[in-house]
Amino acid sequence: MRRKLFAGATIRRLREERDWTQLELARRLNISPSYLSQIEASQRSLSGTMVVDLARVFRVNLSIFTDDLGDRLAANLRETLADPLFGTIEVNPRELRTAAVQMPQIGRALLDLHAQYQSLEARYRALDEAVHPEPSQPRRPISAFDEVRDFFHFIGNYVDELDLAAEALATQISEIPGDPRQRIEIYLASEHGLSVVECPPDSHPAQSRLEREAGRITLNEALPVSSQVFALARHVARLTHGETADAIVEQAGFLNRDSALVCSAALSNYFAGALTMPYGAFRDEARRMRHDVERLAIRFGASLEQVCHRLSTLQRSGQEGVPMYFLRVDRAGNITKRHSATRFQFARYGGACPIWNIHEAFEMPDRFLVQRAEMPDGRQYLSIARAISKGESRFDAVRSRYAIGIGCEMAYADELIYADAIRSSGKIAEIGINCRLCERPDCPQRAMPPLDRAVIVDPWERGILPYRLG
Repeated sequence: MRRKLFAGATIRRLREERDWTQLELARRLNISPSYLSQIEASQRSLSGTMVVDLARVFRVNLSIFTDDLGDRLAANLRETLADPLFGTIEVNPRELRTAAVQMPQIGRALLDLHAQYQSLEARYRALDEAVHPEPSQPRRPISAFDEVRDFFHFIGNYVDELDLAAEALATQISEIPGDPRQRIEIYLASEHGLSVVECPPDSHPAQSRLEREAGRITLNEALPVSSQVFALARHVARLTHGETADAIVEQAGFLNRDSALVCSAALSNYFAGALTMPYGAFRDEARRMRHDVERLAIRFGASLEQVCHRLSTLQRSGQEGVPMYFLRVDRAGNITKRHSATRFQFARYGGACPIWNIHEAFEMPDRFLVQRAEMPDGRQYLSIARAISKGESRFDAVRSRYAIGIGCEMAYADELIYADAIRSSGKIAEIGINCRLCERPDCPQRAMPPLDRAVIVDPWERGILPYRLG
């Protein structure tokens, strides 16, 4: 049964931001004021038609009114409340979700307050250790990268202003003769007076560098062509829409002073992806090829990782693609990239579930692994994973090795060619967010108990785990 959708707090906030009365909004929606009052009080659910009408009237993305943002906020609140700082507070999932949906600003304020606490305590401990150099247990300060990841997570990993601008510029550049790299080079020369020069890796450790006084961009010649094109596209982003990106960063209101710089770089990467894989053409080809990542990489001259990342951003209002998540992990299990347009939740801190096929990908390089995975809430996902390596293309280069993963809810699985691999299999992998947030009692891969559950140890009985969950 499909869960009813409530978005009263969001609708009320959008209305008040525009200084509209309930009467005015009801008139624009062609409904009665009493009906609107019930919607804003979350006493009535939203129909699909009403969601479309609200998005049209407020001129916002449809995803604002979906359950996804509430689910994400509820998951982050649960992780935050599991901090020992909050003692034995017990909040059940239904209460958390109600708070996230009906009072999202208070929920985000709690997350921000907790992040400020972590940062302040880290500074206090650093000062204490400087004055009294004794071993002490450090607390992790809020990281600029974590804060920027959360920012993209909350906006659904789609930036409308940059995406539309990149697509328009891609149309302009496509009229230039040549391959993708030649077109960008010609554009940079004609519009910005910049030449592109390749340099050997020994003399050019950076991937690319803009040298304004010399009027050129230098490129590491040992990089794959897809990386070279992407690097040039990043420079185009700053040259053409740097002010737009800066305005987005300013509106984000980051807590960590370094987050603005990290986010600015991330927005340049976003623009580069949208320029090399323009929205309309990429979405249409993805549908035609049933989201075959390798074919899309060939079609757009991109890397597998670039394609997977781009697939997770197809959330333009009225032109949505398949809602997907995307992540990248290193061999130690650290999540180095994570974005989700689905209800799939990643842990803000720590690694991922060991049963997930993303880890198995390292054991089978050059193969796409497909898994039907089920989260503790019963939602099932088509999970696709692949090992990749990154770095310079030369004999003595040190290459970084990662596993990348994409996935979608099983309701969309038939739109992905990878679903064919599990069509006849009834096997389901029971996974979780990670061990510290997973409540599955008998998981053989559990590394630690959940933070919010008591542990019972019986000296005369030993099961799969050396303890039971209370």
